[in-house]
Amino acid sequence: MYINDSHLLKKMAKAKVQYQCSDCGAISIKWAGQCPDCESWNTLVEEMLDSTQSGESVRFKTHLAKPAEVQNLQDINVSEQPRQTTGIQELDRVIGGGLVSGSVILIGGDPGIGKSTVLIQAIASIADKDFKTLYVSGEESVEQIGLRARRLDLSLDKLRVYTENQLERILKVATKERPSVMVIDSIQTVYTELLSSAPGAVAQVRESAAQLVRYAKQTNTTVLLVGHVTKEGTLAGPRVLEHMVDTVLYFEGDSSSRYRVIRAVKNRFGAVNELGVFAMTDKGLREVSNPSAIFLSRHEEEVSGSVIMVTREGTRPMLVEVQALVDESHLNQPRRVTLGLEQNRLVMLLAILNRHAGIATYDQDIFINVVGGVRISETGADLAILLAVLSSLRNKPLPGDLVVFGEVGLAGEIRPVQNGQERLNEAAKHGFKRAIIPKANKPREKIPGLEITAVTRLNEVLTDDLF
Repeated sequence: MYINDSHLLKKMAKAKVQYQCSDCGAISIKWAGQCPDCESWNTLVEEMLDSTQSGESVRFKTHLAKPAEVQNLQDINVSEQPRQTTGIQELDRVIGGGLVSGSVILIGGDPGIGKSTVLIQAIASIADKDFKTLYVSGEESVEQIGLRARRLDLSLDKLRVYTENQLERILKVATKERPSVMVIDSIQTVYTELLSSAPGAVAQVRESAAQLVRYAKQTNTTVLLVGHVTKEGTLAGPRVLEHMVDTVLYFEGDSSSRYRVIRAVKNRFGAVNELGVFAMTDKGLREVSNPSAIFLSRHEEEVSGSVIMVTREGTRPMLVEVQALVDESHLNQPRRVTLGLEQNRLVMLLAILNRHAGIATYDQDIFINVVGGVRISETGADLAILLAVLSSLRNKPLPGDLVVFGEVGLAGEIRPVQNGQERLNEAAKHGFKRAIIPKANKPREKIPGLEITAVTRLNEVLTDDLF
């Protein structure tokens, strides 16, 4: 049992709680709708008092814990530990090459995006390699999980499943089963009896996650947590939840599209902003090893407002299509709508276009979309956005064999981006013949079949034969 001392359990059952205001920090012994000090509403959050005879919380007293010692960093063995592959290469890529023993991974996403599906596929693949696994669900029954596993044609003989919400029971079963990988679906449904608040409350999520992290570190068990997201797209619960875990993954995708993207926003054991691409099928999530091929529309005829750019996600370049629609506005304040890009950056680029190229768009509605539901956060998309806007504004299609990337500065200069050589190689591999890039990214040796135009100022792009 995770905590096997009945005497400690009695103490834990009698643990005192307090309520602290998240705005001003005031402490109250009872919950109230309004903070008595700063008078803010719904800001009192339940917390557990750490008071024992030794001054240490009983929550940290387990038979697995060992007293820490001060050591010299030079004396510590830092040999690389072997990673445990999940059998899904795109998932392994995102988490850094495989699962690390004792790590805690949090994966969030919209309802129905495929979080549970990809995890049960991964854990079934791990179980087939004779590793002990445990899938804990607080949302579905055993029958529902079994129906999904059969629909996905997964091997069922080694897949261990447990349905429970209470944290203490989960840890008791986990200690008995001793799995090498455990899935908690989801952390918002788990609660501990140490607190009186409902499952999903800030205090419950924080305390449950803390105990699961402690269990993972003490037993070298890899724990995968499923997290709900809010309507703003962020993980529900306290922000400290993302700080406690080792890796945070976001499952993204448009409900109208069959493609799904897993993005790493925090990773202590791998690259940040790594990307894994999947396609949703009737047999579960299928890996997409060449994402550039699916994000390129390849129009039958050239259309205005469309340009191909090379972005870089994690360790690999990727070709995506940026589309722009510019139309006359009948509103006092023209609309600026972006999907997959930051809206404020579009406003800045339009100001640069007006100042350094003399092209005004103050009377135009502008819509920008990245095809395939990809979200681009790097500045290398600046030049592609401006060319797409100009193409739509002047209703002049850009060549279909053209690829573009580069950052545009406030002075109208075209600034270089990282890994320019790899981006150009990716474009040449997919048959593109022309490229407009920053001069600082121009390769020393020619790339066969690719004509490169290196520019330093925005005006040099506009004076080209494109427009």
